[in-house]
Amino acid sequence: MEIEELIKTIIHCAYNVRIYLSSGFLESVYKKALIIELEEKGIHAEVEKPIDVYYKGRIVGEFKADIIIEGKIIIELKSVQQLTPIHETQLVNYLTATHIDHGLLINFGSERIQIKRKFREYKNK
Repeated sequence: MEIEELIKTIIHCAYNVRIYLSSGFLESVYKKALIIELEEKGIHAEVEKPIDVYYKGRIVGEFKADIIIEGKIIIELKSVQQLTPIHETQLVNYLTATHIDHGLLINFGSERIQIKRKFREYKNK
């Protein structure tokens, strides 16, 4: 599946989750539901995959990406009232650390689902 089609399918899956689960659940609930939606579409997803962070060639930390889709897209999930710039920065840092070019920040905690697309490198749209 081409990247743009994959992004659209992921977003559609996120909206499906939101139809069934309103705001107020823990992030882990939305994550499990989204994985079910992705699996039903035949999309391979890695959950909580550990990623090493390097500084001058040495490992200085580790983080766990919420979901990595087919090695091409990182999904960072939130269940907060409002996304903040630090949430976006977190995803961009994950993209930089993994050399993955595309990311989606999905917040199920607000009144309406919030989805932001981020890139490893700045894209002027």
